[in-house]
Amino acid sequence: MHTLFDNPRRLFLGVFLLCTGLIVFGLYLQHGKGLEPCPMCILQRYAFVVAGVLGLLAALHRPGILGQRLYALAMMVAALAGAVVAARQSWLQHNPPKIVECGPDLGFMFGSFSLGDALPMLFKGTGDCSKVLWRFLGLSIPEWALVFFAVIAVAALLLLRRPRVPARSPG
Repeated sequence: MHTLFDNPRRLFLGVFLLCTGLIVFGLYLQHGKGLEPCPMCILQRYAFVVAGVLGLLAALHRPGILGQRLYALAMMVAALAGAVVAARQSWLQHNPPKIVECGPDLGFMFGSFSLGDALPMLFKGTGDCSKVLWRFLGLSIPEWALVFFAVIAVAALLLLRRPRVPARSPG
């Protein structure tokens, strides 16, 4: 019986479908439930988009073992970057700042400041980033994001550790 893990193409496609579902759900929470994403939420969405696009490209490209590992490594980097942001936001939610200041949105920050000035603002977090607006099974949105970034990282690790398939001997 074949599983998702037997075929790298299926695993890459699985990551793409997972990321697509998460982005769609995030858009539903935003537009259907009125939960506006903070700058850290937007960065996590970007990480899911990057991981998902890499999964789709790898599934369509059907690369050899070296290509699979390069796609998996890039996917791992996207997942780890997203996990760092999700972990920081989760920490902010559990340890909100004493003085809550709602900072500017992402568009304003990147439109008004250089990248070098805007990035520290994002990771500092704002009052918006420390506020818990939604929970499911006791976990907030960034905590769920952290779970799913871990799933993507494990998938990438499985692809990286995948043994080379020996060439068939003629006969």
